[in-house]
Amino acid sequence: MFLTELFRTAAFRITLMALAAMAGVMVMQFGLVYAQMEAVESRRSTELLEGEAELLAQMSPEHLEYVIRRRATGDLRLIINSAGLFDAGHALIAGDLHSWPHGLKADGKPHNIEIYPEEGAPYPLRLLAVSLPNGTILVLGRSFHLLAEQKLMLRHAMLVAAVPTFLFALFLGIVLSHRALSRVKEMHEAIDRIMAGDIHERLPAARERDDLERLAGSVNRMLDRLERLMDGMREVGNDIAHDLRTPLSRVRARLERALSAGLGPVELEAAMGRAVDDLDQCLGIITALLRIAELENSRRKAGFGQVALRDLVADVSDLYEPIAEMENKRLLVFKPLPPVQVFGDRHLLIELLANLVDNGIKFTPEGGSIMLGVAEQGGRAELSVTDTGAGIAPEERQAVLSRFYRSDKSRHVPGSGLGLSLVCAIAHLHEAEVHVESGPDGRGTCFRICFPLMRERPEGVAP
Repeated sequence: MFLTELFRTAAFRITLMALAAMAGVMVMQFGLVYAQMEAVESRRSTELLEGEAELLAQMSPEHLEYVIRRRATGDLRLIINSAGLFDAGHALIAGDLHSWPHGLKADGKPHNIEIYPEEGAPYPLRLLAVSLPNGTILVLGRSFHLLAEQKLMLRHAMLVAAVPTFLFALFLGIVLSHRALSRVKEMHEAIDRIMAGDIHERLPAARERDDLERLAGSVNRMLDRLERLMDGMREVGNDIAHDLRTPLSRVRARLERALSAGLGPVELEAAMGRAVDDLDQCLGIITALLRIAELENSRRKAGFGQVALRDLVADVSDLYEPIAEMENKRLLVFKPLPPVQVFGDRHLLIELLANLVDNGIKFTPEGGSIMLGVAEQGGRAELSVTDTGAGIAPEERQAVLSRFYRSDKSRHVPGSGLGLSLVCAIAHLHEAEVHVESGPDGRGTCFRICFPLMRERPEGVAP
């Protein structure tokens, strides 16, 4: 079982590949050195044979025959391993070559010839046959035993170096693979505990010094994000249950009173009307949640195009100005409005701005004002809605953007606490940022939506 898991580890497979690469490099080096040694020895043998042949050819025939017969000189014994003097008919005159080597030509060039002695195994020689002025032929031979010894030493050296190297590399691969297996086993156990329901468990990541630890660190950050999302979903579920329970309880109580009190048609119709209003509030909460979920999960931008922010402000201002006047409030527009364009969905952006204006009208007292503006700052397009209401405490400015959050100042105002969450969802879909700040002179609240500025028409967007 351990060997099976060992062979499956990436560390062991990489070790085997490294071993194969090392073996290939060593074989290639051995082949190059082997060929180089053979070439050097062949060139050296040729030079020695030609030099000795030239030296012996200068001797008198009688002296040459004596030297060949006796091989008296020490240099000849050390350099030349075989020598023979033959007549024109290839009959032996003197020397230790008992017969003319088969395939040898008296052309003054070296030839590698296999010699077959009368007794013993055949052996190779490098032979040189030179014709002398008196008609005789001088044959000199040099053995390959020195080259063979060198090659044998090279093979032994390669084996002596390769075997311990391969064994050490294999042992190192097994150690590293065992270490990787133990770490992967710890991660599997942690994953099993997470799958069993322990969402606080994390993978061992240490200091993220290698790829496996960095991967574990990324998984841990993903788990942290998932845990926060799950906590948020749990809180949202609790908030939904809390916000729906109150209107549903009122609906049930009113219907029970209407049934038990024996009310007349007029009173019964009024009770049913109030129950419908409560149910509409519930449906409004559910619709807003579905809308937010749809926007947060959306990856399609087929409806995006060039949108002029000042046109949005003009449309929303025309729509909400009568509503503000009915409540004795003023809806103002900062002018002039620059011709700033963004890349987005016009209908969604109108919904974003309408939610902000509606929120400003709700929380601005009578006689107050809501101001709309468009600007271009720092290479970004900015849409702003500023009111003169009670304002939002600095510690609550991020919380008001979450679902169902309602500060103590807004408890008396009807609503579900989802309007600003919808604004955030639309802004994030448009890669925009939502900033909550104090209004002018520290009064009221200013919502700034900062969009990436559209300099050129994006590819695929109709002009």
